[in-house]
Amino acid sequence: MSTNTPEIILQVVSTPEMTLHVMNTPEIALRAKQQLTMLTGLKADTVSSLNHDEQGWHVTADLIELKRIPESSDVLGTYVVLLDDLGNLVRYERTRRYVRNQVFE
Repeated sequence: MSTNTPEIILQVVSTPEMTLHVMNTPEIALRAKQQLTMLTGLKADTVSSLNHDEQGWHVTADLIELKRIPESSDVLGTYVVLLDDLGNLVRYERTRRYVRNQVFE
């Protein structure tokens, strides 16, 4: 008595979703701002620094924590963000709060 085992053939098809996308710096900056906004509910204002090392992408962004009139009196928070190479947020931390018209040296 012989058993016939069906042969299974798998074909791997590459799709655009499967392609690893290397993000450029404008995309990383945008991803950091978007993810911070989603997590905090605050509006992202600017990205003041961005660099890459073995840990991933380090982004410093300022978010509007309290909107005031005039705008020069808005309260902003500076956030340091770490994104992996795919642009996923790994961690973030608020490092300071300040009034928009405050000058730092």
